[in-house]
Amino acid sequence: MTAKTVNHESLPAQIPLPGNESTDMARLIRDSFAAVESQAQEISQYFYGALFSIAPDTRDLFPINMSTQRSRLLRALVYVVQMVDRPDELATFLTQLGRDHCKFDVLTRHYDAVGTALLAALKRFLKDKWTTDVEIAWTTAYGVVAHTMKEAAAGVTGRPWWYATVIKHKKVARDIAIIRVRPDKPFAYQAGNYVTVEIPQRLRLWRNLSPANAPREDGYLEFHVRSIEGGWVSRAIVNHVNEGDIWRVGPPMGVLTVQQSEQRKLLMIAGGTGLAPLAAIIDDLANWKNNPPVHLFFGGRRPEDLYGLDQLRILAATTPWLTVTPVTQEGTVTGGDRGTLATAVIQRGLWEDHDIFVSGSPGMIRTTVAKLLGAGIDLARINYDPFTLD
Repeated sequence: MTAKTVNHESLPAQIPLPGNESTDMARLIRDSFAAVESQAQEISQYFYGALFSIAPDTRDLFPINMSTQRSRLLRALVYVVQMVDRPDELATFLTQLGRDHCKFDVLTRHYDAVGTALLAALKRFLKDKWTTDVEIAWTTAYGVVAHTMKEAAAGVTGRPWWYATVIKHKKVARDIAIIRVRPDKPFAYQAGNYVTVEIPQRLRLWRNLSPANAPREDGYLEFHVRSIEGGWVSRAIVNHVNEGDIWRVGPPMGVLTVQQSEQRKLLMIAGGTGLAPLAAIIDDLANWKNNPPVHLFFGGRRPEDLYGLDQLRILAATTPWLTVTPVTQEGTVTGGDRGTLATAVIQRGLWEDHDIFVSGSPGMIRTTVAKLLGAGIDLARINYDPFTLD
């Protein structure tokens, strides 16, 4: 397989199309992606085959087992597609992503190879739907992506990760563990951020995890991890990580943060270990003099999945601004709701005057956000990260 590498250096840093033209470009990208989304696995396979043919040295940047990496690519692509007409949010995401990718030793020329492989994959699967207008839209959009990430990476100085020592590993359920690590150098982040981690048991398989605590003077980070079926990293973290292990931790990313200048009421929706970033925000809020009211919905399939419920209830009993509603699909919990998180939230209120934070598995986030939009809630008030699991 051969392909001519496209150079994106001359493309503008911002989409140059005003008004309706920009909207049309966003529509072209969304519609064309929707036409092939059902073939996501095949597109990923073709993309990586093209990339490794165009730039063979990129193969060493990835783990031997590529199955998980393929799904991560498509999830990131879906997020970019969703944000294509929200340039400020997209720029924030891409800037964080560009800094984070420094840990992979990504070179500037690799971005051109990725763009060429992506366009080749889309063209192959879109077939006659790959029109001139669609090609221009995707080429322009990828130019913005590449330019933003490269500029962010160029601004990184020093080591693009921190070493962190595991100081605690405790299983709190059959498939859930709480892990504390202490970085070797000061690690600045905001409550609600997520980071990428690499563990010695699974080298080069970086995974996203959210600290479950606000920044502390002693510097430790606490992670909540569920073992996912087929998840190489999550199973290793839950079952095989030991105190004293050395992890690598990438820079903080994400949009699930609350500023003290913001006093709107908060609705938080957490599925399983998606509780972690929201727990960090609540931990941070507890140190404020004036807090916005917070209503947290915490859901799991079964009551035993609500691993942190007892602690949350104790906190809510002593914290007047916090309300906690547990939700299960099977079994019952005292004072809780039955059904999906999305249904429980909608049944409890309209939430017109709340900022909304959603955290959980990709499927849970998609379902919940769709339900909220269907209830008439403005997408601009719904906050979530493109968090990916193994």
